[in-house]
Amino acid sequence: MKQNEQFDFARRIVKALAAQYGETCEIVLHDLTGGKHDHTIIAIENGHITGRQIGDGPSRIALEAIQDAEETHTDKLAYLTKTRDGKILKSSTIFIRDDKGKPVGILGINSDITLSVAAERAIHSYNSSLQDNREPEPILTNVADLLESLIEQSIRMVGKPASLMDKSEKIRAIRYLNDSGAFLITKSGPKVCQIFGISKYTLYSYLDEVKQSSDNSEKQQ
Repeated sequence: MKQNEQFDFARRIVKALAAQYGETCEIVLHDLTGGKHDHTIIAIENGHITGRQIGDGPSRIALEAIQDAEETHTDKLAYLTKTRDGKILKSSTIFIRDDKGKPVGILGINSDITLSVAAERAIHSYNSSLQDNREPEPILTNVADLLESLIEQSIRMVGKPASLMDKSEKIRAIRYLNDSGAFLITKSGPKVCQIFGISKYTLYSYLDEVKQSSDNSEKQQ
């Protein structure tokens, strides 16, 4: 199937699933081929659930798919996410691939289960298929918020404020941001430099170390 035919079919699936599951289920389609990493959503139904609309940016999973396009991504089913206003969602992410297996799009399904979670004892069987009990991953409405979230996660991973990190700890944080696709976001470099108290030159130096370290690991494998 040609790529334009894939997306045409996917758009029909978006409408069909929304009609099937109703207004408590958001269906969203991301196009990963456009080159505009800040604007990947090309179709969405029931966007009121997350507050997103056509033209908004990618989720973290979509951003990682763009960053690691050559890596084989597997579909992720029935995991928890949450919106900025506190809704708990049961989400699934399905990758759309080209003939070579490269991710070109993502179909996301986000069912609002806030009420069912609140009444978990009464309807435990509905939520028993969730794959794990990890903290729900936030769904953000724009890439600026996504960048802020990724930076916060990199700092939590290191375990101390950015102002107290030494060089090796900052490189660990930079590696996390690089692997997460944070630097694909427009003007991410200056923001990262500001948070970690480093210059643009130092950031490039750290990214070179991250790349060299990754290359060496691949050679050893």
